[in-house]
Amino acid sequence: MSLVTKQAPAFDAEAVVGTGFQRIKLEDYKGKWVVLFFYPLDFTFVCPTEITALSDAYPEFKKRNTEIIGVSTDSKFSHLAWVNTPREEGGLGQLNYPLVADFTKEISESYGVLLPGGMALRATFIIDPDGKVQFELIHDLGIGRNVKEILRNIDALQYVREHGEVCPAGWEPGKDTMKPDPVKMKEYFKKNPQGHQ
Repeated sequence: MSLVTKQAPAFDAEAVVGTGFQRIKLEDYKGKWVVLFFYPLDFTFVCPTEITALSDAYPEFKKRNTEIIGVSTDSKFSHLAWVNTPREEGGLGQLNYPLVADFTKEISESYGVLLPGGMALRATFIIDPDGKVQFELIHDLGIGRNVKEILRNIDALQYVREHGEVCPAGWEPGKDTMKPDPVKMKEYFKKNPQGHQ
C-alpha cells in the first residue's frame, strides 16, 4: 500500500549525527520538507555512493527548506564505525545529515520497505511540511538513486504546492507548467504540441 497523500509514520529513534549519538523524531521536522531514504546495509557497495552524494548535495536541499534523514536496520554503532571510515576505504566520512538506526526494524516495517531477511529495500520518501508523504520510490538493491532527480521532484512538488499548477513530463524549474483545467490546459499544448518539453 502506498503512503502517498497519507501522514508519514512517526518515529523516535537513535541516530548518528556528526560523530555522536542523538535521538531523532520525525515530528521535529514539521514545517520543513524531508527526504527520508532507506538503504539496505552499512559497509556495502552501492550505499556509500548514494549516502555521500546526498551529503555533498546537502546545500542544494537546504536551499529548498529540505532536510535529509537516512535509515537502515543497522545499529548506531555500525553507523558510527562507517562514518568514521574514510571515503577512500568505502566509508562515509563526515555526513551533513543523520543516519537513523532502525535496529528494531519498526520504522522500515511501518514504511512498507522491510524485506523478509531483515533489511530494507532502497526507498525514497519526500514528506511535505505538514508531515504528509508526497512522493515515494521503492526499488530493488542493485541500483543507486539519482540525487538530481530527487531535487527535481522536490522542485516540482514545491511548485505545485505554491502555484496550484501541475508539472508535465520531464519538467524542470523555468519550464512551462499546466493549469489543471480542461480548457486552460490547452495553452500548454499549443506551446508544446508534442505533449512534453
